[in-house]
Amino acid sequence: MGLRDIFIQNLREYRKEKKISQAILAEKCGTSTSYIGQIEIGNRFPSLEMIEKIAIALQIKPYLFFCDSDENAENKVPRKKPKVISDDVKNKLIKNLTNAVQRIVKNTH
Repeated sequence: MGLRDIFIQNLREYRKEKKISQAILAEKCGTSTSYIGQIEIGNRFPSLEMIEKIAIALQIKPYLFFCDSDENAENKVPRKKPKVISDDVKNKLIKNLTNAVQRIVKNTH
């Protein structure tokens, strides 16, 4: 896959991950929805300035558009944030760990 194809695929994926429509992305970049659509189907290719605007709008580093998902795992940049546990689960874990530590401390004295 060439850089152009990698860019197009990543643009689409990052935009969808951020749940941003082509129209909203276009508005944030000061361009038309049609232009964003043309980029995503490969009929147009953005300037470096537009790539920078798109990256800012999607809140990612511009180079990520050119990272091939087939690269070695050590070179991959995770796309999704790790899942965060709920406060309820976190509080239960803290309580259980605190109780376990207290039992260990009692048993060592």
